[in-house]
Amino acid sequence: MRRVFGLVGRKLGHSHSPAIHAMLGCRGYKLYEVEPEELGGFLRRPDLGAVNVTIPYKRDVFDHVDLVDSAAMEIGAVNTIVNRNGELTGFNTDIDGLKYALRRGGIDLCGKKTVILGSGGTSRTATAAAKSLGARETVIISRSGENNYGNLEKNADADILINTTPVGMSPNCPASPVDLRAFPRLLGVMDVVYNPIRTGLIMQAEELGIPHAGGLAMLVAQAKAAEELFFHKEIDDSKIEEITSALTRNVTNVVLIGMPGCGKTTVGKFLARMSGRELVDIDKLVTSRTGTRPGDLITERGEAEFRRLETELLREVMACTGKIVTTGGGCVTVPENYPILHQSGRIYRVDRQLDMLATRGRPLSAGGIEGLRALFETRDPLYARFADVTVKNDGTLQDAADKIWSDFCENTRY
Repeated sequence: MRRVFGLVGRKLGHSHSPAIHAMLGCRGYKLYEVEPEELGGFLRRPDLGAVNVTIPYKRDVFDHVDLVDSAAMEIGAVNTIVNRNGELTGFNTDIDGLKYALRRGGIDLCGKKTVILGSGGTSRTATAAAKSLGARETVIISRSGENNYGNLEKNADADILINTTPVGMSPNCPASPVDLRAFPRLLGVMDVVYNPIRTGLIMQAEELGIPHAGGLAMLVAQAKAAEELFFHKEIDDSKIEEITSALTRNVTNVVLIGMPGCGKTTVGKFLARMSGRELVDIDKLVTSRTGTRPGDLITERGEAEFRRLETELLREVMACTGKIVTTGGGCVTVPENYPILHQSGRIYRVDRQLDMLATRGRPLSAGGIEGLRALFETRDPLYARFADVTVKNDGTLQDAADKIWSDFCENTRY
């Protein structure tokens, strides 16, 4: 009998789990959307091999399993069920994933005051992890509890912060549940959210130089721990890194910025053909949404209105993954656009000699070489701030595209 392996929930939508488990060796792993009244029957089907369990059933399944291991019992949630000769045993591998991600990020809880944002199921997992890792004190921040978002100053001496809320999850990003400057002593920050790759909280930790860990490594590590239970085998932790890197490349957008006329759109077309990815040209998207080309829109409505619309579209596009995104030359003039691009993109500056820039139909590039030089001097430091990598486009467009794609494949890391 072919056994059933997969993820059980009510409304699953998109999930990385099938891809992760396929890379771990379980290619028959599927998604199973089950209504509450169907849960017991599904778990007792004779061909059940093992399943992961997600919202809203992590507590409900206690009524349908025969045994629960000690970690899951302490946390009060089961996320993995294994059928062993007709006996269902519940485990919690989320705690394994959380500990791995903390360790990977160089975040040590031993002897530290740990503040956990959120009071749901994942908060209980984080609390159990903090206890087992020797945290000196653990404080739960909730919306209405004794420690809440209105009195964060009570816990300004926190050493470690763990976000277990969904705040900052795509598409509502790059929002953040708190301002990290409220905790001036932080030695580490973890966010369990894994979409986008960099949440608002993680990006602020980057900016402040605080060691940090995101949710993708936790997701893969808990799947690895579950897979070991599924098939009674050990899997080396190097597999977690291999899968995490592969997923990161798959979901990260290639973003092109640069002066008007530097060749971003054409280089983007080469990249789309090379990679098989969809090309999203923000200027063309503006035209399709308004019926007016960017240059004419700037002339008719002013640059401020154009920039507002551009930011709105960037936010929409960057909520998607695995795209080639070409931006308008002036997107870097709006500081708000940096976290929007950085949250799920690797940003490439396409740099071309000023006398080689195309200017036709570009009102902000008018004024000949002197006008371009003035525009360049204003924007050059902005491009430098936004870009992860600068690629010269003074040769062929194919050469520029090759350099970008080679760098992306080699250096897109989680």
